[in-house]
Amino acid sequence: MSRPFAGLTRRNVAGEVGAGVTLLAIAVPLNIGYAQIAGLPPTAGLYALVVPAIVFALVASSRQLVASPDAAASALVASSIGGLALAGDADYATMALAQAIICAVVFILCAVFKLGFLASFLSKPVLVGFIAGLALDILVSQVAKMLGVSIDSSKEFVEKLAELGANLVETDAWSVGIAVVSILILVVGRRVARLVPWALVVLVTSTIAVVLLDLDGAGVDVLGEVPAGPPTLTWPVLDWTTWVALVPSALALVLVTIAEGLLVARAYAERHGYRDGPNRDLLAFGLGNLAAGATGGYVVGASASRTAAMDLAGSRTQLPAVVAAVGTLLLLVFGTALLADIPSPAIGAVVAVAVVPLLGLREFAGLWRSARFEFAIAIVCFAVTLFVGAIPGILVAFVLALVNLARRAARPSLDVLAEDDHPTDSLLDPAPAGAVTAPGVVVVRLGAPLFFANASSFSDAAKAAVEHAATPVRHLVLDCEAITDLDVTGAESLRGVQRWLGEHDVTLAYSRVHPYVRRLLDGFGLLDGVAVYDTNRAAVAGVAASD
Repeated sequence: MSRPFAGLTRRNVAGEVGAGVTLLAIAVPLNIGYAQIAGLPPTAGLYALVVPAIVFALVASSRQLVASPDAAASALVASSIGGLALAGDADYATMALAQAIICAVVFILCAVFKLGFLASFLSKPVLVGFIAGLALDILVSQVAKMLGVSIDSSKEFVEKLAELGANLVETDAWSVGIAVVSILILVVGRRVARLVPWALVVLVTSTIAVVLLDLDGAGVDVLGEVPAGPPTLTWPVLDWTTWVALVPSALALVLVTIAEGLLVARAYAERHGYRDGPNRDLLAFGLGNLAAGATGGYVVGASASRTAAMDLAGSRTQLPAVVAAVGTLLLLVFGTALLADIPSPAIGAVVAVAVVPLLGLREFAGLWRSARFEFAIAIVCFAVTLFVGAIPGILVAFVLALVNLARRAARPSLDVLAEDDHPTDSLLDPAPAGAVTAPGVVVVRLGAPLFFANASSFSDAAKAAVEHAATPVRHLVLDCEAITDLDVTGAESLRGVQRWLGEHDVTLAYSRVHPYVRRLLDGFGLLDGVAVYDTNRAAVAGVAASD
């Protein structure tokens, strides 16, 4: 287990502190906006930057992953709790705390049972579609803020869109002006100087403009008074039925964080040559969310955008998270008065610019060009998330991940090999070419474990190798190099092939069998009377010599 702040030295401590200041400047405006997306007060987003961030930084194995509420998680919180309580109610905020605590329990259980491998389960198309649906739903609310139009952000996407259209007559010119200038500063500024915290620049300059020109009185909506004070210990008190009702959304939040957060952590660990521990990071997420639920925050996930910003700033440790936490605490204690006049159109612009990349337009285009089936999966996830809801969206994503997995597992590569082990004929083609490895001998390689999903494909292909061969076949050799496992259904399939071969006077032999698979074959009684060879060349020579 690596020590806290692994990678921190005397040489880089100043740079890490500087990166922490940058993180503070990025995270404060974003978390205020994300808290509003979640239907929570700004303090909930700020509290999530203090104790939860410190706990995660001290426990996590990843040296760079930034733990914080993000846009997707905030939208999930709003859609799941919005059906149980109204945003702004005391029960709503209490449910958000309870949801974070349920997430904490699930994360900790995942760590205990070493389920870090789940990070690889949800495929990229599934995540692209799901997150894009959440992002577009978020954008409707942010567009309303930028136009100065009032809508109920707790409603479903279609209802919000209809309400926005109906209320366009309320559009405020000053709000639109602030939003347009803010977007220009954010987009152009990022291209000119990426390291400058342009979100902070936008909020500071727009707040100064509101105060000097008295735009609050002219109709521009502002953040309003933010209660001062540090986070305090609390605990959500709810009836057990409400706790149970929050479990599905908590599971969805955990699944999204695992799929996105652990993959991001692994990518940066590989890029910079240090080891990460997925199960330890799950524990860190668990403890961080427990801290969030007990100190007035809300669900803490992984922020890919802020992690990328810290990497660009040269950070290689978790120290910036602690620096940002201390800065946020000072802001909460001494500087909340500075937040009251921040204009909502500027917040909407900051969040909208951060959310637009989550629409995944490039990813959708890439899937369309390279993999139409996976593009269809992404579109289905997108549509269900957008038009039905986030929880049904994650359920459909989960099912589609299983369907995609089963589809691929059911049709692994299945080839006839030449004597030099190179594939010559795919047995998955509608009409195999009828190649043989040597006169009277066919060597067949299955490029996957033999189990229930591909057992039928294997049986059909093995028979096709014999039936469609250009010359009569006397021996079939199964190359087991890629067969790393064998289940009962796969064993029954192989036994059926063995029986069929016997009826057609064709012998069966195995080559390149892994010791573990050999024990499985022996346990299923599939080695009786079957020769086993170390290589395919030896198998071809051996079966030919037996004639």
